[in-house]
Amino acid sequence: MGKKVLRIINRFNLGGPTFNAAYLTKYLEPEFETLLVGGQWDESEESSQHILTNLGLKPTIIEEMKREVSMTSDREAYKRIKKIIKDFQPDIIHTHASKAGALGRLAAINYGKAKVVHTFHGHVFHSYFGSLKTNIYKNIERGLAYKTDKIVAISERQKLELTKRYHICGAEKIEVIPLGFDLNKFQENNVEKRISFRKQYCIQDDEIAVGIIGRLVPIKNHQLFIDAIHEVRKRTTLKIRGFIIGDGEERENLKAYANMIGLPHVNGEFRGNNPAPLHFTSWIKNIDWANSGLDIIALTSFNEGTPVSLIEAQAANKPVISTKVGGIKNTVIQNETALLVNQNDKEDYINNLIKLVENKELRERLGANGWAHVKSKFHYERLANDMSKLYNELLTS
Repeated sequence: MGKKVLRIINRFNLGGPTFNAAYLTKYLEPEFETLLVGGQWDESEESSQHILTNLGLKPTIIEEMKREVSMTSDREAYKRIKKIIKDFQPDIIHTHASKAGALGRLAAINYGKAKVVHTFHGHVFHSYFGSLKTNIYKNIERGLAYKTDKIVAISERQKLELTKRYHICGAEKIEVIPLGFDLNKFQENNVEKRISFRKQYCIQDDEIAVGIIGRLVPIKNHQLFIDAIHEVRKRTTLKIRGFIIGDGEERENLKAYANMIGLPHVNGEFRGNNPAPLHFTSWIKNIDWANSGLDIIALTSFNEGTPVSLIEAQAANKPVISTKVGGIKNTVIQNETALLVNQNDKEDYINNLIKLVENKELRERLGANGWAHVKSKFHYERLANDMSKLYNELLTS
């Protein structure tokens, strides 16, 4: 086997970080022998165990490494990581996301015999906490970055934020390596999958299905999506249905908000014959099936790193409407694969969604450009090659 890499991730929930860590673990072998370590997924999130199983990966789970900050649990997780490092003796310790990045890098610095790499999959420097807590996190990240050999940003926009806006470290320390995925399934059997999805949810041929995919948490701002569906239905003569695909802590609040504004909704797996204009589906694992059945993919976040749902939407040749935040401008092409609006600009979001709903030619044009944009830029083979190059440069420097 080759050089040893210890890869540490926050938790194995469904999302970009898990895909990133899993594909790197699988496709950097045999050049790099990798031990994959992560925390338990949060109960409010969908487990990504099927991703790991399909790739034949058996990670080490640190139950003590939880989502929330806890002096007791975090101390125990840190001890577990130190023990794993001592036993495995890695040449590179690569951490992913904030909690794993803090505990893993502290343990790596204590070990002192490995190159240290950290990937920012997103950050908590705005729209998550108040100014005091945010400044504490920024100072912690600056201290850790000083002791890190290389920081990986997943977009040019994120690199700019880390260096110029939040001053986490100098640009020379950052390598931009976009995420990578297996996107081929989004180009396969789309006619059959579309018929199946739309039959499952009683979507008529003349109905336009608009979906938003992801965790139901405050940062994703699903309330804007609900507002947009509600208003567009009132302002257009065309039929429109909204689908909220995912789950999380905001689910009940969002259902209550839909009730408050008078937007009927249904929940879970739909088996009736009287569909509502808004459907909470919970998680759908075969998301290529859902993408085939939808007509427009939306995102409404206050902050994003590189949103997986928009990469997958483009791979499925679906038009995108999204807020213009974080790394989204590096993920889609404005006016070529997506319509972008300013953060939380409700009226502009509604107007652009109406434009997509009422203009089939525009939907088809934006959708048609998607696959060509993402098929190479966000493929796992490109990700593995980029990371292999970075690792070898670190080990020979």
